[in-house]
Amino acid sequence: MRMMNEFEAQVISDLSVLKAQMAGLMGDGNGGRLAELEHRMDRHEQNWQRAKGFLAAFSVLFAVIEVAVEAWHRR
Repeated sequence: MRMMNEFEAQVISDLSVLKAQMAGLMGDGNGGRLAELEHRMDRHEQNWQRAKGFLAAFSVLFAVIEVAVEAWHRR
């Protein structure tokens, strides 16, 4: 069997480091940093949708109050 030269040893070492970094990024089946980021994005999207819903409800309430004030003012 042939011995590795310095370049091949460096490539194998770098691949090992890359494999460890990818395992940390993707996780070991239980999620990793990407799964955590996806979860945070889902929560952010849910909060954003909730805020838009509250804003829509407030807009309707404000419109109803405005119509009531206009009707009362015309009397």
